[in-house]
Amino acid sequence: MENRFHCCATCQHFSAEKKSSGGMYYHCVRLGFETKPTYTFNCWNPTETVKHLMKKEEG
Repeated sequence: MENRFHCCATCQHFSAEKKSSGGMYYHCVRLGFETKPTYTFNCWNPTETVKHLMKKEEG
């Protein structure tokens, strides 16, 4: 079963910065790469909030 929470936006290394031009810049602080909130990578490390939600869904 695929984890519905697994994406960059729910990772503790994900960073979003608002640029002066009005756009957003998303990147992985750990890897140093630009990313998108919906991308998925094997190095995913969920935030504590997401861990709690995943445990809650497990029942």
